[in-house]
Amino acid sequence: MSDFRSERDSMGELQVPADALYGAQTQRAINNFPVSGQTLPEPFIRALLLVKAAAARANSKLGELDQDIAVAIEQAVQSLLQSPDMMQHFPLDVFQTGSGTSSNMNANEVLATLAARTLQKTVSPNDHVNAGQSSNDSIPSAIHISAALLLQQQLLPALEHLQQSIERKAVSLAHIVKTGRTHLMDAMPLRMDQSLNSWATQIAQNIHALKMQQPAIQSLAQGGTAIGTGVNAHAQFAGAFCAELSVLTGTIFTPAENPFTHIATQDIAVALSGQLKTCAVSLMKVANDLRWMNSGPLAGLGEIELPALQPGSSIMPGKVNPVIPEAVAMVCAQVIGNDSAITIAGQSGNFELNVMLPLVARNLCESLSLLANVSRLLADNAISGFKVNEDNLNKALARNPILVTALNPVIGYLKAAEIAKQAYKENRPVIDVALEHTDLSREELERLLDPTLLTGK
Repeated sequence: MSDFRSERDSMGELQVPADALYGAQTQRAINNFPVSGQTLPEPFIRALLLVKAAAARANSKLGELDQDIAVAIEQAVQSLLQSPDMMQHFPLDVFQTGSGTSSNMNANEVLATLAARTLQKTVSPNDHVNAGQSSNDSIPSAIHISAALLLQQQLLPALEHLQQSIERKAVSLAHIVKTGRTHLMDAMPLRMDQSLNSWATQIAQNIHALKMQQPAIQSLAQGGTAIGTGVNAHAQFAGAFCAELSVLTGTIFTPAENPFTHIATQDIAVALSGQLKTCAVSLMKVANDLRWMNSGPLAGLGEIELPALQPGSSIMPGKVNPVIPEAVAMVCAQVIGNDSAITIAGQSGNFELNVMLPLVARNLCESLSLLANVSRLLADNAISGFKVNEDNLNKALARNPILVTALNPVIGYLKAAEIAKQAYKENRPVIDVALEHTDLSREELERLLDPTLLTGK
């Protein structure tokens, strides 16, 4: 038995692995693009398959596709979505034709093969599976669909979980006062809950901004076909498609107000990626604050102790590192890099079509997935479980010369600066030095310099 079979497309015959579900056009792309060995991400492929199922349903209801073929196509989609081996049928490299035509035809060919097996008759990848569609509206739609579902189902719940975890931790630490820092130098005191709730607000702001992106990312190019005119698609296809897709996914999708824009540009994906970059910046801040606070335990700040998750060194026994914040920081760096690539890709909307679509699909899906996964790790394996070293905090707080700031209204800035410098130079509590150089009683100084009162409400 031969390991290959002969397949034909508009360019002629080609040898395809005998057991492959795809056909000649996919094989040509495999041959043409041995670039990275990295396929398009699974969430994108799933979205592309959903495009085919929703299109089959819509075309059947509009009388554009025989019902038996439409049903067979949808059954093929469902069998693939439920298969643990689904991705083996979608081997194409990310770095392929910029429209993603190769991946669109890959999906068309696989589904045509499966539907034909069910019906025991020919099902065409182009005339049936791709009916009323073009790569030029299907791939942009799949980008939006995959991003919308990842955002709704993974990232937003993960960020909400992170925000809630931070807020719970803040409540438990509200009684603890620590030295604040600006420029990494000692500053006025604040409570631990004030510090943590600053993080929580960052996350809440990101959640709000991401939700504002949802209506745009849930609008689709589908129905615009080749360049936006809707050639070869039923006049009601766009609306019927979105209605069917909304049923299939449980998420409301709408036709683009202007399909030309959705096909020619990736501005909406660029905007979402930009907000993901902002989210990465926020998480990087939280991760680095945790790393600084955890530093030590003897030669660093030693303010907190993160959960000990694994040995930190192959040569230094007993060393434990802040591995979760480090993983978060690396994810953030990757997301920021992904955004830079998406930004460049977004500039490649030449006339009526953007031609860096697979790159946008890959990077956007990765950024959404990475941020979702690492947000939960940060919440559960770092923030929820860290312990506070109150002794270290109190020692630093008692000797903090910057507390003298509270005396400014009473003795003036210059006098307060002299006291702070002397306290620092002599390594003495500021209250003792202030007692020597002002007419204020110890009782008054204790009240004025009380760190807890200085934290405000």
